[in-house]
Amino acid sequence: MKEYNLTTKMRAYQWEELSDEQRSLIEIAKEQTERSYCPYSHYHVGAAARLANGVVIRGCNQENAAYPSGLCAERSALFAAGAQYPDEAVEQLAIACFTGGHFTKEPGSPCGACRQVMTETEHRYGGKMQVLLFGENETYVFDSAADLLPLIFVSENLKG
Repeated sequence: MKEYNLTTKMRAYQWEELSDEQRSLIEIAKEQTERSYCPYSHYHVGAAARLANGVVIRGCNQENAAYPSGLCAERSALFAAGAQYPDEAVEQLAIACFTGGHFTKEPGSPCGACRQVMTETEHRYGGKMQVLLFGENETYVFDSAADLLPLIFVSENLKG
């Protein structure tokens, strides 16, 4: 038997410690929470993806009475980016969560499906995508989406 230890690098920043570019992207993600459609969970999530060309693509969660038919904010932003700008890498992704009348104190964490899409987006463009998870108390910053899902499943896995 072999035993492996997986480690993840994450930094926690106070709002004033973030760069202007990071804060502006987070503000867009926060605005997107107002556009989410979540009559069932009441958990509003907004996302903003900054592309290599500087364009920012917005996303928010969209629920549906047939639960599997909804879509998370992260995937709505990343899929829109891929559809509108298929040749532009996503360099940053900011995520904000709002529930109970306020933004969450601690950063929300992407679901497994979103982590898979985030890491494949990185893999697709051959570079790292910085991930910003906003919380009122602090913002978590990951240099790479792969830090959120270290054992990624990518196209090479399909080849055996």
